[in-house]
Amino acid sequence: MEYCAYYQAHVRKEEAGFLVAVLRSFEHLAFDRTIDKASSLFEFFVPVGSEAIFVELMEDFLKEGVILDLVKQENRLRNPESIL
Repeated sequence: MEYCAYYQAHVRKEEAGFLVAVLRSFEHLAFDRTIDKASSLFEFFVPVGSEAIFVELMEDFLKEGVILDLVKQENRLRNPESIL
């Protein structure tokens, strides 16, 4: 089984709705979920074939200040002990 690429980003709270709307306008680009509402930390599961488009879009969000950071990590679903 192939796992999706996995990213986390802190999103400016006032931009969270915009970010989610843009991501969902792209069919099957990424699955997003809020991990920590207080710090506005989101996680993104990205199909490997869509990763280049996702990263390009997120780089634009970084430049515009929609997201504060973007970190690629090992997909947390690979290790059942790491599931929140």
